[in-house]
Amino acid sequence: MFEYFYHEIFRKTVIAFGTLFNDISVRKMDSAGNITSVVKVPLAYGPTQKFLARLEQSPDLNKSTQITLPRMSFELTGVNYDASRKVTTTQTFVTKNPNDGTEFKKSYMPVPYSMIFELSILCKLNDDALQIIEQILPYFQPHYNVTVDIVGSMSEKRDIPINLDGITMQDDYEGDFTTRRALIYTLRFTAKTYLFGPVSVATKDIIKKSTVSFIAGESATADQRALSSRSVVYSVVPRAIKDYNGSIITNLTKDITAEDRVIDVNSGSAITKGSYLEIDGEEVYVKSITGNRMIIERGKDGTTPTTHVAGTPVKSITTADNILIEDGDDFGFSGTVT
Repeated sequence: MFEYFYHEIFRKTVIAFGTLFNDISVRKMDSAGNITSVVKVPLAYGPTQKFLARLEQSPDLNKSTQITLPRMSFELTGVNYDASRKVTTTQTFVTKNPNDGTEFKKSYMPVPYSMIFELSILCKLNDDALQIIEQILPYFQPHYNVTVDIVGSMSEKRDIPINLDGITMQDDYEGDFTTRRALIYTLRFTAKTYLFGPVSVATKDIIKKSTVSFIAGESATADQRALSSRSVVYSVVPRAIKDYNGSIITNLTKDITAEDRVIDVNSGSAITKGSYLEIDGEEVYVKSITGNRMIIERGKDGTTPTTHVAGTPVKSITTADNILIEDGDDFGFSGTVT
């Protein structure tokens, strides 16, 4: 049942969340309004990393210097399943290999999960805390979208909404003169991410036939509807809109413009009414043919009517071309009603 895979989705989401707060700074001004100092607020992950950062910043722990403020830290505090974003579990999607595009990769639809974050802002002065808060809050109304390359092997990128759920403030002001004051603002966020399962190589086949059955009838009662209704089956199969096997059957005898609907060919013996032809990339439909002259419909299936010169090859589009439709090519449908 289980196989190894690791897309680093949790890790990428944590990094994306942290990068939102990388460039926050605090400025000091004098009485004249001139900037005297600019301090970039350091950011660290989690309480454990705070101790590691403390050791790196001050190797001599015997010094009386305390931790430098202001600073920020964030932490992943929980992961919850989000049923409101649930999709069909058996549905799959297919994309081309982003590296070379030679193969298709398949994965089931992702599972929605919400990641809970807490961002802590530690300051000595309330003005510093207000500067930091004011640089964050305007972007969350109440969410902010971050694009994350969730599954690199499929080049699958998703917009991850990050919601600001609430703010609390703690002021440790009480104490003696040796106790240092610390203002702590705590912001709680929810990042709505997606978890993908294993990725496999997929073969993408063209649909060869589609059949739709329905019942037509407008009687009032069930008994009358059963008597008056009729079953209708509509079947469609892909139809090629260009020649794949190079079957040239004749040539144009005269130049034709993009508006001409009557054309002449060298020999019309291999052409039948109701058939499709390709003339230099343009698909035409034969409405009628008499001898070597035929009446056609131009620019079928989205092709563009253009000017063609005498001698241009006329190719036939037959059922043999239908099975040669290449992946990524356009195609039409031929249908029958029974």
